[in-house]
Amino acid sequence: MNSPVKQIIKQLISFDKSSIQPLYIQVAQQIINAIQRGYLAKGSKLPGTRILSDILKIHRNTAVAIYDELASQGWVDIIANKGTFVLIPDDNSTKIIASGQKINEAYDYPKNSGFPFQQSLNLASTEDKTTSKYIINDGKPDLRLHPTHQFSRWYAAAMKRKSLINKWNITHIESVSVFKTQLCNYLNATRGFRISSKSIVNTRSAEMSLYIVSQLLIEPQDLVLVGQLSNYASNMIFQQAGATIKTVPVDDDGLDVDYIKKHFLKKSIRCVYVNANRDYPTTVTLSAKRRLQLLQLAKDYGFAIIEDDFDNDFQFDGSAMLPMATADTSGMVIYLGKLGQSLFPSFHTGFIVAPDNFVSEAKNYLQLLDKQGDLIQEQMLSELISEGEIYRLKKKNSITYKRRRDCACHFLEHYFRGIIKFNVPSGGLAIWLQFEDNMSLIKLAEEAKKLDLFLPKTILYQNKSTCAIRFGFGHLNEADIETVIKKLKNSYNNLINP
Repeated sequence: MNSPVKQIIKQLISFDKSSIQPLYIQVAQQIINAIQRGYLAKGSKLPGTRILSDILKIHRNTAVAIYDELASQGWVDIIANKGTFVLIPDDNSTKIIASGQKINEAYDYPKNSGFPFQQSLNLASTEDKTTSKYIINDGKPDLRLHPTHQFSRWYAAAMKRKSLINKWNITHIESVSVFKTQLCNYLNATRGFRISSKSIVNTRSAEMSLYIVSQLLIEPQDLVLVGQLSNYASNMIFQQAGATIKTVPVDDDGLDVDYIKKHFLKKSIRCVYVNANRDYPTTVTLSAKRRLQLLQLAKDYGFAIIEDDFDNDFQFDGSAMLPMATADTSGMVIYLGKLGQSLFPSFHTGFIVAPDNFVSEAKNYLQLLDKQGDLIQEQMLSELISEGEIYRLKKKNSITYKRRRDCACHFLEHYFRGIIKFNVPSGGLAIWLQFEDNMSLIKLAEEAKKLDLFLPKTILYQNKSTCAIRFGFGHLNEADIETVIKKLKNSYNNLINP
């Protein structure tokens, strides 16, 4: 009869001759796994190389290479004229024991940890999965507008820069990078800033920027004020930092600053989160009067203002509002922005503009999260800013998005007259649709799904006083926009008249 060791090898070992990994490595790794999990106990005698080659239908030289590999790593001891025996490299280390585990579960990875850890409901994913052909999101750009062929050339050219290797190898005192200089020049020219590289730090994304700011700014139980409906993603970051979040009413002039005066005491607020151009999700703009009031209140009450300019690249009518940070003389505003929103997401970069001492701490924190950075991306974006290409792409795509906004407003007015109300936003890639009569938006989403249209829960806003959808149109072309709005109207009809 076959020995238990031979049976285990027959059942556990498999390999792929077409794999780029050598066959002897594949088999050696699986034998190591069997030893670690306790299927092959210490002292077990392994089959001779002739028998192993016969069991696995491999050349004997391959079998010899397998045992040599195991011996070189200290998993087996090859004794002349006696055989090959299993060792445990470090008897003092804790081994994974597979007692009670079935042989067909040998390569199953554990579903639950054997140790406790902190779980956070705040970070539970809000993303819904769907197979629907049509999707309404909260206002994402259209990746099809990204200049793929041009970027291939630009990226390849950036990778060939010999200076990149030197930058990666630099360990001495940091010098001002070309990218930081170009980014400052761009913001000074387009957003009314007067900053130097000491006042800015760039990150991988806007979310990373806000995470760093929240870690530096917020301690457990600190009070953070946000708009009444607010941005679910930013709220998750604040909650993870331990903040207590309270909402402030938002009307046609934006965040109600007088409400803050009436309901909160001095020194009780840690920060107020606002959007620079358009409130998320309602798209209303904070008026100039309230901007000045909020700046003064921040100074009087001693709280920070986090100004998130998440859609500055998409301004269609008139000019974008200048950031409050450009008028801040007391160091109360932390400005968050994005560069390259008209590009493919991997080419976006986030940044923080704040007082120099805060930026210095943010850079220290960034070193823990992303010491390497992306010098190739920075090199390319530097050149695109310098050559004016970023600005040209932004203006070119803005024409396309404005046309889509107007198209969406036309069909919404045509199909939903008397059913919804909305204001035409001056920019951004979403429209705030408010239903005149209250109904179940969850049931509306269910009806839409039957028509191959997906409405994620993150764009649905419903409470006693609100029944609205943040309708993102940027990712849809004009033909898709009409199709989607027709499907949404049919879903509404099916819900109202079952």
